[in-house]
Amino acid sequence: MYAIIRAGGKQAKVQSGDVLEIERIKSDDDELTFAPLLVVDDEGQALSDKSTLSKATVTAKVLGESAGEKIDIFKYKNKSGYRRRQGHRQKYTRIEITGIKVPGGSKKAKSKKAEPDTSEEE
Repeated sequence: MYAIIRAGGKQAKVQSGDVLEIERIKSDDDELTFAPLLVVDDEGQALSDKSTLSKATVTAKVLGESAGEKIDIFKYKNKSGYRRRQGHRQKYTRIEITGIKVPGGSKKAKSKKAEPDTSEEE
């Protein structure tokens, strides 16, 4: 089972046990919850109904914080003496996905497929 979550303005495909870095979240809690945008079960069936997804949760454990790679910004205009130097280092929160919970457990709506007609008429 996997889910698509939104964290920090970006979307990520997550499964239970995945470790990923998202944009920094200031929180004293050791556990975070996300509302999934889409859930796909083990059978490959997608759950995208808003009423079902509003009750579903993706839980994650905070592992720590880190800083990304430094980005140098340099602005320059020729023959005018204009030079500006700036740097940026994005902060990240490392999380581990602990579970994906969907209400109703393994109950899934099955679509009715057209079954072939097995009766023979002669």
